[in-house]
Amino acid sequence: MTRTIPLTLDQVPDASKPTLETFTKNIGFTPNMMAAFAQSPIAFNAWANLLGALSKSLDVKTRDSIGLAVSEVNGCNYCLTVHSFTAEHMAKLPADEIILARKGRASDTKRDAAIQFARKVIETRGQVSDADLKAVRDAGYTEANIIEIVALVAMYTLTNFFNNVFDPEKDFPAVAPAGTI
Repeated sequence: MTRTIPLTLDQVPDASKPTLETFTKNIGFTPNMMAAFAQSPIAFNAWANLLGALSKSLDVKTRDSIGLAVSEVNGCNYCLTVHSFTAEHMAKLPADEIILARKGRASDTKRDAAIQFARKVIETRGQVSDADLKAVRDAGYTEANIIEIVALVAMYTLTNFFNNVFDPEKDFPAVAPAGTI
């Protein structure tokens, strides 16, 4: 049951309107999470700027896979619906790869290392081991890439926590709840 009301474009604060309008235009509709998040122009625009910047990092399959892995660990069913949809339709990941990503894995060796590292970051609250860093470096990730993985984990955790707190109505196709795959 939702714990906040998504606002209409007419109701959101003026400072959130341009960002929300851009998302609505690009996506084709206004997701409930964004319509709720837009109530705080400071938080919403900060998240949107981070999302925009990080959309230039790594590749879309790796980014969406990290989103799936982090959302699974954080138990965010709203984000799992979103990332499952985007992974399938934008990143062109097959269903078995989406399930693997939720489990913190990938069939592609390099992407697998990034996802495993991201999962370690969230599970250990950043207290990863030297072996964890070595594994992601050995897979071919640079220091900049590793920083981007950590930033993606933080960004996805922000939306996971937002959605877990406010539980907006899901507006993407349902997936198996977190922890059930």
